[in-house]
Amino acid sequence: MTGFDRRTTPARPDLAAKHLEGRVSARRFVEGRPMRVLDPVIAMRPDPSPGTGIDTELLYGEDVTVYEDGEKGLSWVQAAADGYVGWVPTDALGPVRHATHRVALRRCFVFPGPSIKLPPLRALPFGARVAVSEFKDDFAVIEGGGHVHAPALKPVSTPEPDFVAVAEGFLGTAYLWGGRSSIGLDCSALVQTGLHAAGIPCPRDSDMQAEGLGTDIATEGPFLRGDLVFWRGHVGIMRDPETLLHANAFHMATASEPLAEARERILAKGGGPILRVKRL
Repeated sequence: MTGFDRRTTPARPDLAAKHLEGRVSARRFVEGRPMRVLDPVIAMRPDPSPGTGIDTELLYGEDVTVYEDGEKGLSWVQAAADGYVGWVPTDALGPVRHATHRVALRRCFVFPGPSIKLPPLRALPFGARVAVSEFKDDFAVIEGGGHVHAPALKPVSTPEPDFVAVAEGFLGTAYLWGGRSSIGLDCSALVQTGLHAAGIPCPRDSDMQAEGLGTDIATEGPFLRGDLVFWRGHVGIMRDPETLLHANAFHMATASEPLAEARERILAKGGGPILRVKRL
């Protein structure tokens, strides 16, 4: 399978997606079946071992294509949002349902009835997708009968006007390798979360983003709000011509700091110089 990225290619030596037949070698080709995520946040791993570090996370309501249900309670799937392939818990998946709205707060609660004083059933992260059946007063009734405070939701057809403002809303959020939620997220997830909320397709990892987003500008600037700054294995967003916003392992959080300081520190710690700057 030379030339195919395992992160986004549903193909293994023993099994591959039917649409790849003739392009990759595999003992068996299968048609996938559509499913969606039913848990607030689930981990996606590169192999079916709970001890393996996560590649990424999937959020409530996101669609996947299932290619195999394994023997360890895990399914091998491809995410619709960014094409990422990996293993997720089988019992966290359910039938596809058309999503009408998305969670627009960093986190919101689902209540069993139309009252914020009731004990919540679960909490949904920013970007989770829900199917609203009706609105009752200040609440949206979602699939399964749960109630969400209506101002926490926005129609999936209504993009955010400023992806940087979305990312700024995650200031202080813990850094988590592979994370994609308001519990914890990594550098490329911060970029992806902001762009997806703005209705702009975005791949998952920083190397994919460096190749697939925007146009190159000089690494010395001048910079504008929204420019993406790439190092080896890292990416940040310019808030203004001098200030970088990035989820990073130095602060172990999403932080805002002068680009000059981040640049000097990353270089001193062996992260190398800025490799590319992309303007959307």
